Amino acid sequence: MQEAPLTRRQISEAVGPQGWQLVLGAVYTEVLVPTMADAVAAASHAVAAAGADAPGHLRIDVRADRAVLRLQSGDSGTVTGRDLELARKVSQELAARGFEPAVRGGGALRAFEIAIDALDIAAVRPFWKAITGYVDEPDSSDLNEGLVDPFGRGPAIWFQQMDQARGGRNRIHLDIDVPHDAAPARIEAALAAGGTLLNDRAAPAFWVLADAEGNEACICTWQGRD
Repeated sequence: MQEAPLTRRQISEAVGPQGWQLVLGAVYTEVLVPTMADAVAAASHAVAAAGADAPGHLRIDVRADRAVLRLQSGDSGTVTGRDLELARKVSQELAARGFEPAVRGGGALRAFEIAIDALDIAAVRPFWKAITGYVDEPDSSDLNEGLVDPFGRGPAIWFQQMDQARGGRNRIHLDIDVPHDAAPARIEAALAAGGTLLNDRAAPAFWVLADAEGNEACICTWQGRD
């Protein structure tokens, strides 16, 4: 029997106590460490905890001062019940080894999307797929007609359906996905830096902001989307 899809709220409530956060269809945690060698050690323990499921679910970004861990099913492009189990196992293994998995404040954790407005998505999407070398996003409700970097390095691309031609504003904008409790501080910082809040009608799913010349960007969270 196929597993019923989890709601975003179910995912967030399940992984939060383990020190993970839901951002753009995946769950993340990070381990702050004093040296890169410690970051490699933390990554190694996480891989061992995930076992045979590591290749299909776990991605790790090792830096000089941290290891950032990401869990998502590679087959479905969503967070599954197995990912929730793996988050628990990885957190327990890291804690037993003296590492503290947790998402801290300060905005270190985020994911970027490039949103392209289009009247005819089918006509423009192949161009962007070809020029970037991206591949089709697995069946996911978080990206409309999404394209993703097969190596997991670049931002995702999604296409926003337009009903009519629209001038006077940019047709490509950035979506910055952050943990839900980090959004207010990120918006406040953008406004303090000369930005303008254009609308918050869809908040807390997203807020639309613009720079001093009207170029738009959105601060996004998982909330308000189920």
